[in-house]
Amino acid sequence: MIMVNKDMAKYDASSIKILEGLEAVRKRPGMYIGSTDKRGLHHLVWEIVDNSIDEIINGYGNQIKIVLHKDGSITIADNGRGVPIGMHESGKSAPEVIYTVLHAGGKFEEGNYKVSGGLHGVGGSVVNALSTKMDVVIYRDGVISNIRFIDGGKVDSPLKTIGKTNKTGTIVTFWPDYNIFKNCAFSYTTICERMQESAFLIPNVTIEVIDEDDNKSVKYHYEEGLTNFIEYINEDKNTLHKVLNYTGSKNGIEVNVAMQYTDTYNENIISFVNNVKTTDGGTHEVGFKTGITKAFNDYVKMNNLVKGKDSTFDGSDVREGLSVVINLKIPEDKLQFEGQTKGKLGTPEARTITESITYDNIRFFLEENKEIALNIVEKATKSKVAREAARKAREDARNGKGKNKIEKNLSGKLAPATTKNGKINELFLVEGDSAGGSAKSGRDRKFQAILPLRGKVINAEKTSVADILKNEEINTIIHTIGAGLGNEFMVEDSNYDKVIIMTDADVDGSHIQILLLTFFYRFMRPLIEAGKLYIAKPPLYKIDYGKKHFYAYSDEERFKIVSENAGKPDISRNKGLGEMNADELWDTTMNPDTRSLIRVNIYDAALAEKRVNILMGDKVEPRKEWIEENIVFTMEDNFRVE
Repeated sequence: MIMVNKDMAKYDASSIKILEGLEAVRKRPGMYIGSTDKRGLHHLVWEIVDNSIDEIINGYGNQIKIVLHKDGSITIADNGRGVPIGMHESGKSAPEVIYTVLHAGGKFEEGNYKVSGGLHGVGGSVVNALSTKMDVVIYRDGVISNIRFIDGGKVDSPLKTIGKTNKTGTIVTFWPDYNIFKNCAFSYTTICERMQESAFLIPNVTIEVIDEDDNKSVKYHYEEGLTNFIEYINEDKNTLHKVLNYTGSKNGIEVNVAMQYTDTYNENIISFVNNVKTTDGGTHEVGFKTGITKAFNDYVKMNNLVKGKDSTFDGSDVREGLSVVINLKIPEDKLQFEGQTKGKLGTPEARTITESITYDNIRFFLEENKEIALNIVEKATKSKVAREAARKAREDARNGKGKNKIEKNLSGKLAPATTKNGKINELFLVEGDSAGGSAKSGRDRKFQAILPLRGKVINAEKTSVADILKNEEINTIIHTIGAGLGNEFMVEDSNYDKVIIMTDADVDGSHIQILLLTFFYRFMRPLIEAGKLYIAKPPLYKIDYGKKHFYAYSDEERFKIVSENAGKPDISRNKGLGEMNADELWDTTMNPDTRSLIRVNIYDAALAEKRVNILMGDKVEPRKEWIEENIVFTMEDNFRVE
């Protein structure tokens, strides 16, 4: 953790710098928090929490408490320094400026925060603007102060002293404007997952989450930080060694890495800068990859472990089965991001520093742990063989070489689009020949291709690249998409802009969906990251009122249709795509003007990795526990109207 000299860090009303007034937040909330759905609602929480975390990582405080209240409000409390309570040069109190003026905060004044992860002072005011009420209690300078706001940032009760104290900290309670965040509610699970991640990143911090409505709570506290994070990620996997955790610093940049190999076939890299997730990677990830590749190749060369002309490993070879968490602390004056989302680190110096620290530590680890090193080298060697096979398959698919069994099978199953424009074409992966027949008849042949699949595909979570290439159904998909596999997958080479999984709305259909999603997640992940993988939403019900026909895609929609129409409806449950005629399938599920598609995204890499492993991996007990905790089973089928 980077500490600051508390005597040198002046943090009072004069530290608050105003860049511009708070305008247009309520009119265009998406510009500030991304969306007004459930993700946007929780973004409000992250903004306040990030302010607390910035205090802690700079050496002030070690506790955060979050309480979800029954009335839909939420409280975030910390034991940091407490926001300044003096008068600002503008004539307003410092808390009023902080919570009502956009781009007002201590993070803009040099010296207050050596490292910072929040939105640079935007958070508090934006949260206030999107709330019907906000109440702020401040423990600082021996007194307890309070200020309250209503109606999106209007001062309801100015800053006043309400007591004395020997504590420090800030307590923020806000009531989101649910006219903006319609049909949304705070999720205890979502908040817990994010707070657990924060606790992993800040050793010895204690974060408590309380849900008053369901009377449940949890505390997160980890002594070993990133080591505990990796143990959590790999909890249900077979690991090859104890977690390797190393740190180093140079020129004010601190590098902390924890890593561990498993017997799986996939790499899992999660990176952060100043405790904020860098979902798009950046220079620190590049530095780590370069450092570990160089360390292994130098070790192999020095010990003469790999024979042959091409004895050099690619980076993907040495990262097979590796789980790693990277967290850098970078001072504000050196922090650079690429793009608007700040999801990709751009600081050039971070690459060379991370590479150097990684190389030195991994070389030492390999030299000191010969048996483990040999096991990893053997694994990397197998990965290299599989990678070369995957590359050959990709080149064959691209060049159309060899009329082998796969290509013959492909020509018999695939109904291709008549145009060859990969920027607009769509590929439907359809469950069964019957549904495939309806889809082929109902589609728009110009840009929609249909590939029927027979039965359930292989579980990619338990399968190596070599075995994947032997599976007929999966191999047909690989050749159809035409962009390769695994580390050789190049999303820009895809023959389709959208790959759409279209299955029946039943248990078998859901099973096929999850098997396909597992395959794409493990072996064509860039397709998901590029936003090109979708799930089709066929209707659950057909509702007839004589000659009037309606389709409902959920129970709620069915109830709405029934309530808005007079007479007794004839409601039928959609039993399968194959039972829909071509026109119905086109109108409800395939027509871009009327259909609904679910885009598959990866919002939390660590959580996605853990969930896929639990649900699709070898171990039965973790899967059983998750299903029992998260799935409600019922024998009822209540769609009939009496």
